[in-house]
Amino acid sequence: MSDTEPAHTDTRADRATRPLREISDPKAMRALAHPVRLAILDAIRNEGELTATRAAELLDQSPGNMSWHLQTLAKYGFIVEAEGARGRSRPWKIAPDTTKFSVKPSEAVPGSFDAVEHLVVTVLDRSFEQLQEWWRQHRDFGDAWFSASFVSETTTFLTPAELAEISEQMQRLLFRYEDRSDPSRRPAEALPVRMVSFAHPAPHTKPGD
Repeated sequence: MSDTEPAHTDTRADRATRPLREISDPKAMRALAHPVRLAILDAIRNEGELTATRAAELLDQSPGNMSWHLQTLAKYGFIVEAEGARGRSRPWKIAPDTTKFSVKPSEAVPGSFDAVEHLVVTVLDRSFEQLQEWWRQHRDFGDAWFSASFVSETTTFLTPAELAEISEQMQRLLFRYEDRSDPSRRPAEALPVRMVSFAHPAPHTKPGD
């Protein structure tokens, strides 16, 4: 993956400079909404490039199963073949564009709302599982990583325009180091860090309540 929001889901590095590919196709959303495929995308970001054989080693899956998932991700444009691709040993990398999943009530394709909801829930489930696993393992990482990590929660009162402004600011902050999907650009002490943000009106409220 995957970095996900219900109305606009970015899944690429260097979002500010890469071409934008806007998707409203429910099939593409469902293709991404699979825990194994999200894990594969994370593995590709960590490794820079990934073959089916290497993916199988990292995710404890069969190479055949990994090949099928990689082909599915490629079919919908989430990954592309890297240089030097040959047969089963061909490596894959994250596609060189910014993908935005956009669902608007006035232009929605049938099934798109269900598809994007399923995608978001899948991404959040995976993110919360990893957060819980971090808290089980945090003593293994040392004081510096424990002090740097955080969980933050608050409730405030905003207009839609103010929330959109905060969203844009957070996107810029979260993606500041996205060029480090290239392993050669990472500091020696860098580790993959999960960053998830979300904001929404409190459930069971509406304007005026």
